[in-house]
Amino acid sequence: MSSMRGLVQFIADLRNARARELEEKRINKELANIRQKFKDGGLNGYHKKKYVCKLLYIYILGWNVDFGHLEALNLISATKYSEKQIGYLAVTLFLNEKHEFLHLVVNSIKKDLLDHNELNNCLALHAIANVGGREMGEALSPDVHRLLISPTSKSFVKKKAALTLLRLYRKYPAIVQQQWAERIISLMDDPDLGVTLSVTSLVMALAQDNPEAYQGSYVKAAYRLKRIVCDNEYSADYLYYKVPCPWLQVKLLRLLQYYPPSEDENVRNMIRDAIQRILDSASDAPKNVQQNNAQNAVLFEAINLAIHLDSETGLMTQIAVRLGRFITSRETNVRYLGLEAMTHLAARSETLEPIKKHQSTIIASLRDRDISVRRKALDLLYSMCDPSNAQPIVSELLKYLQNADFAIREEMVLKIAILTEKYATEYQWYVDISLRLISMAGDHVSDEVWQRVIQIVTNNEELQVYAAQNILQHLQAPQCHETLVKIGGYLLGEFGHLIADNPGCSPIEQFLALQSKFNSCSSATRAMLLSSFVKFVNLFPEIKPQLIQVFRAYSHTLDPELQQRACEYLTLATMPTDDLLRTVCDEMPPFPERASALLSRLHQKHAGSSDKRTWIIGGKDANSSKELDLTLNTGLKRSFTNGAGTSSVPGSGMTSPTKGSILTPTQELAGLDLSGSTPNLASSTHLSPDWEVGYNRLLIRSEGVLFEDAQIQVGLRSEYRGHMGCVILYYTNKSSAPIGSFTTTVNNNSTGQLKVNCQNIPEPTVHADSQTQQTVVLEAENVFLEAPTIRISYLAGSLQALTLKIPVVLTKFMEPAQLSADDFFKRWKQIGEGPRQAQKVFGIRIRGHRIEPARTRRVLEGFKWGVLDGVDANRINFVAASVLHTANGGKFGCLLRLEPNLENGMYRMTIRATDEEVPPVLMSVMEGRLALGSPPPENR
Repeated sequence: MSSMRGLVQFIADLRNARARELEEKRINKELANIRQKFKDGGLNGYHKKKYVCKLLYIYILGWNVDFGHLEALNLISATKYSEKQIGYLAVTLFLNEKHEFLHLVVNSIKKDLLDHNELNNCLALHAIANVGGREMGEALSPDVHRLLISPTSKSFVKKKAALTLLRLYRKYPAIVQQQWAERIISLMDDPDLGVTLSVTSLVMALAQDNPEAYQGSYVKAAYRLKRIVCDNEYSADYLYYKVPCPWLQVKLLRLLQYYPPSEDENVRNMIRDAIQRILDSASDAPKNVQQNNAQNAVLFEAINLAIHLDSETGLMTQIAVRLGRFITSRETNVRYLGLEAMTHLAARSETLEPIKKHQSTIIASLRDRDISVRRKALDLLYSMCDPSNAQPIVSELLKYLQNADFAIREEMVLKIAILTEKYATEYQWYVDISLRLISMAGDHVSDEVWQRVIQIVTNNEELQVYAAQNILQHLQAPQCHETLVKIGGYLLGEFGHLIADNPGCSPIEQFLALQSKFNSCSSATRAMLLSSFVKFVNLFPEIKPQLIQVFRAYSHTLDPELQQRACEYLTLATMPTDDLLRTVCDEMPPFPERASALLSRLHQKHAGSSDKRTWIIGGKDANSSKELDLTLNTGLKRSFTNGAGTSSVPGSGMTSPTKGSILTPTQELAGLDLSGSTPNLASSTHLSPDWEVGYNRLLIRSEGVLFEDAQIQVGLRSEYRGHMGCVILYYTNKSSAPIGSFTTTVNNNSTGQLKVNCQNIPEPTVHADSQTQQTVVLEAENVFLEAPTIRISYLAGSLQALTLKIPVVLTKFMEPAQLSADDFFKRWKQIGEGPRQAQKVFGIRIRGHRIEPARTRRVLEGFKWGVLDGVDANRINFVAASVLHTANGGKFGCLLRLEPNLENGMYRMTIRATDEEVPPVLMSVMEGRLALGSPPPENR
């Protein structure tokens, strides 16, 4: 810019202008000059750049620039970087995603994305991220993704591409395609921590909306966190005041909270070790503010993750002690984070006792000088409330309500109302607190609150007399808020006759109390009072003349709603008979039980944030049946119940309680629906071609090659003892170049019957002609049918992926048995031919293959059968016995009789077992392997 003397002089002139009129005069002169220059044409790149810079400066100052846009956009196609840079700057300033000129630059941006010049790539990515609308995103997102995953892209280009995709996704989620998930996750292993940080930010946004597709990021995050925190794998550039890359640590810890705790013991241990290391390192007193901030950011996220995982008691005890110190800190940020973490602890912890120890400190936080801290203190008090401390907490909240900020009063009213209803043990206490709350809060009481009070009183006969008498006292006071008038109108209209004989509660006194507040109320409240008066006509005939006078007065009002009601009620009150009046004014039925509008309104206040929480404010009850909920619309239902039916307040949309005890709340949580999410690529429905060759071979062998191609070989070695097994998988890189982001995901297809636990995670980089391995521990808990599968993905130029079935079948947990002929037939008859037997006739499936007795014997012995010689009269037939071991079901005796027909190439197999589930499973496992037969000698 210093080389453009005309631009420098123009800026100096504007800065020296002493009045706005002088500045405007200089700008108009310059705009006229630039307009003429553009009109004459023939400008070289330098002059175009200079004039566009002047236009940009004028635009930044706030003046309108209505020409020169095309000339500015043309600079994008320039060959010089300085001119192209000014063109892209003009795009980001002059255009928005709905500008009519935007489609003119799409091709130029696409050309720069495909360019081999990294600087041009970055300029294009900046423009897409800052301007990109739907059309631009749909047209260019594949090229942005290509830059992100390309092995030739420089690290700074990958970082910008990841953040550009994130900006596009936040605007238009459909732009990021589902099939990109696995490739994006693999970049979390990038050796450059800056790339990992940017990609993790992208994955965090994607995983919240599509957790199933990005489930592989869980193990990646755990492993990367362990490498940073425990193994110290980071460069000195990312050490921020002695804290290694705190931004990445925070994001990894947050990402791990989006998923339920892993069932893999090895992954859990990695996370637990990392959390413990973070807690230990945070015990050192920081020497400066920057280190303190970075350390606290990581520490609080680690604490939240530990709470989310519900770790062992020892770790939780440490956390409770630390949080107690944090909420008394002098630093506002630390107090805020401490209260938030303690609220999370209240939402997950089995006991609230560690939190109750700090109840006085938390209550004192309601008067903190910072409103954000006061909000968090309110959330924590709401979450930590239980029957033992409900009354003192509600009392303190009511005291604070009088002086609370207007910004949080409505939320306070909601929470006080919910706690009062939830933990009420006395009817009088509930009514007193509710009316006191409404009297104090005034305009901050939402319709849901006062309508809920009406519902509960209506559905509980024990409350009706006390509530009617209490509300009448409020109405008789000189000052009474309109919300209390609404409650009074409804309750006295329904239950005023129950207190009519009490001193000071006569019908005329009830009428005068409501009439005194009539003129000061809104039209809607007056309409309610007219409805109450018509019920008085039915309940109290002695004051009918006064009531008719009111109806006649308001039958001439200008308000159409009030006029119509008054006319209709006047007609009802003056009819010859009271039959229709009694029918219309019949007692309102109880309210139906529906989801509490109080809770719905409260949770809506915490929904819609960019980073969705995996827990909700409200304590253990509100989160008890919530495994993973990335949307906060929980569908909670809380009401007073005893089984009676109810109906709603007209126009209120409120939940109504049923009649009965107010001490038995019911609750309902809606879970997360993942029915429309991406299918699991590690499942048996996505097996890779030629997976059967190694699988069938290893069904009857303990070691060998499971899969092999030009790039990778997967070997397997296994050992089984009783119901336990161990499989070691060997991954060998056969290529001449290293492969990166090596990831394995084991999918257990028989959850509940087979327990699968990975003992380690393979190294993310496998060098040429080298090997890495993985140990998988297995436990047969019950009879299972489906073998586990494994998804193997790695980067070798592009993303390569395999899905293989691991040869872990029921026969692996069998132990050969030797029986005499008498014992075999005795047990064979004892089991019988009922449901404990499976029989099937099948033939050789491959043309040219045949049955060989020697091979058949090897297959049976490979399936862990003890072949019994001399038992069957026909020497060609095979008889075998075995014992199946399971952890929960115990041992099962298994017997087999196999009759081969050598001429027809057919088998008839009969299996009997002491458990009816076992024979069909063994049949399905063995049939396919026996049906392969033996190839001709020339093909072996």
